[in-house]
Amino acid sequence: MPMPFRYITPITTGAATGQVAGVYRQLAEDFGLARMPLFMTLSPAPDLLAATWAMLRESLVAGDASRMDKEVVAVAVSLANRCPFCVDAHTMLLHATGAHELAETVARGGTPADPRHARLLAWAMATRTSREADAADAADSAEPPFPAGLAAEYIGTALAFHFINRMVSALLTDDLLPGGVQRWRLVRRAGGRAVAGATRRRQTPGRSLPLLGGHPDGSGPLTGSGSPDGSRSSLDRAPAWTAGSPSGSAIATAFAALRAAAGSGGELLGPEARRVVEAQVREWDGAHPPLAGGWPSDQTASLPGADRPAARLALLAAVAPYRIADADVAAWRSATRTVTPDGDADLVRLLAYGAITAVNHIEAGLNRTAHA
Repeated sequence: MPMPFRYITPITTGAATGQVAGVYRQLAEDFGLARMPLFMTLSPAPDLLAATWAMLRESLVAGDASRMDKEVVAVAVSLANRCPFCVDAHTMLLHATGAHELAETVARGGTPADPRHARLLAWAMATRTSREADAADAADSAEPPFPAGLAAEYIGTALAFHFINRMVSALLTDDLLPGGVQRWRLVRRAGGRAVAGATRRRQTPGRSLPLLGGHPDGSGPLTGSGSPDGSRSSLDRAPAWTAGSPSGSAIATAFAALRAAAGSGGELLGPEARRVVEAQVREWDGAHPPLAGGWPSDQTASLPGADRPAARLALLAAVAPYRIADADVAAWRSATRTVTPDGDADLVRLLAYGAITAVNHIEAGLNRTAHA
């Protein structure tokens, strides 16, 4: 069977040890799948793999909110980010919850018949802009379409997929199954039926946290690698949107671990390159950049030639990861004289740095709304 991997050689389930093996075991138990390509692509960076899994599990899989509702959020964010692989995977998981018509409606880009699901879909798609309150007004509601006590699960799911979509688009092909057969309704429904038992099973929050380094029980701070101006990026305060939720502590710990692990990829860029990437993302309005024109080359033109390939990859991962091409990766490898397998971890971390920079930008807007 053709493999969907681009640019990296993942650790197989049979060869996995330590942190990687622990994540793979939980994936099999909680998703009912022996292998999940996304997480295999992250396996060269075990701490990043564990943090990504924890963020996904504690927001989407565990907790009190409806799994069906959270799968709507997963599909909606994936649609907004133009990630067909994730759209197809989570359409199948919507089938697994028993929501067959809802799954097919969102798969074809339609509006759900249930007004609550329609609002949830619109809210989640609008999170890409980082102006959630304005988007909610446009959808005839200034309030998020979920209870305040469950905000951590819904917002956590949205942020998890803003990160995951970017990594998937960069490191996997578009097809979940060979020949794109996952786009056939019967295949989607059959796929959902195969994992229905695991999908509908209630999962206990916090089970993934022991896989993390740092503070697996969530009892202490997890800090990032610092910002280009030399200041530390403290992650020891839980975001406002996690407050009041039974799952909030676990999600806050998982999110802090993800930010720290992904942020470490910034060390692969020089200070000026990091400043360029972060400044561009701060100014980004959520729009997909035009195919024509100089983006992102115009943004990196002031950098030394050796720094441009890494900065380009990070910017693409942040804003348009589906546009990462073989030539971009080849230019970076040439500039850094990086070869596989050691270069796989660096590539994963560099892309993760770009992705988490975008997620931090999006989260800032959602956090302001949570304070309002």
